Amino acid sequence: MLGKNQTFVNQTPLNQTSVFVKRKRTFTLVFLGTLALFLIAAAATNYDVIGGFESIPKAIGWLAKNFVPNAKAWSRLPDILTKLAETALVSVAVTVCAALGAFFFSLLSARTTKVNRWIGRGVRIIAAFLRNVPDIVWAILLMFSFGQNILTGFFALFFATLGMLTRTFIETIDEVSVACVEALQATGATYLQTVFQGVIPSSLPEIVSWVLYMIETNIRSSTLIGVLTATGVGAMFDLYYKRMDYSAASLVVISIVVLVIAIEIISNQIRKVIM
Repeated sequence: MLGKNQTFVNQTPLNQTSVFVKRKRTFTLVFLGTLALFLIAAAATNYDVIGGFESIPKAIGWLAKNFVPNAKAWSRLPDILTKLAETALVSVAVTVCAALGAFFFSLLSARTTKVNRWIGRGVRIIAAFLRNVPDIVWAILLMFSFGQNILTGFFALFFATLGMLTRTFIETIDEVSVACVEALQATGATYLQTVFQGVIPSSLPEIVSWVLYMIETNIRSSTLIGVLTATGVGAMFDLYYKRMDYSAASLVVISIVVLVIAIEIISNQIRKVIM
């Protein structure tokens, strides 16, 4: 017995050493592979790595000189805030509408609440398709049908948000409400009673948290989509930037940053209350 224990003790450091060697080898291979991909991409695109780093101080100096709001830019603040509010309200409306649709579809696809296996699988496939197509691509596709207007931006954000929230709601319902659903079904509760008395109360905090997160995300995305659809604060930034009115464009950027930070602070406070 002593010999066996002694052998085990002697082998343990060797096994740990071999694990560390394998991890080091894997890390080295990943690092070298990433470096090789970077060099190949730089060579294919004629990217000057040294010149890129040398241009950083110049870029910072240009921003400090041109991207500073002046008196003329501050006079445009009311118009900027109006467009910013429009962008924020559209983002909230999109997220709420998508959340309602996503919750309905998630009930049809979640393991604990689905009514049919094929319907659930179809919902998952559609949600995966909607989620994997970026909202910018949706905006480009919808521009052919609806043109450059706020409806194009609304639907572009809606489709991407619907796919994302459907997936997250499915996972939330499956993880949070399994015990509640099984308990209610054991007492003979109907499908609607199970949903309203078990699924919604147990998964509501996570659902609200995801909705708040998507509002933050959609405010950022709607700014970029506004550049394409010529709506909201994104269109205003694009107008000022193309006119080389960099002071006003910088004020637009600052306003967006302040709004995003404010929304995140409010969201965090709401999460603390409901979680």
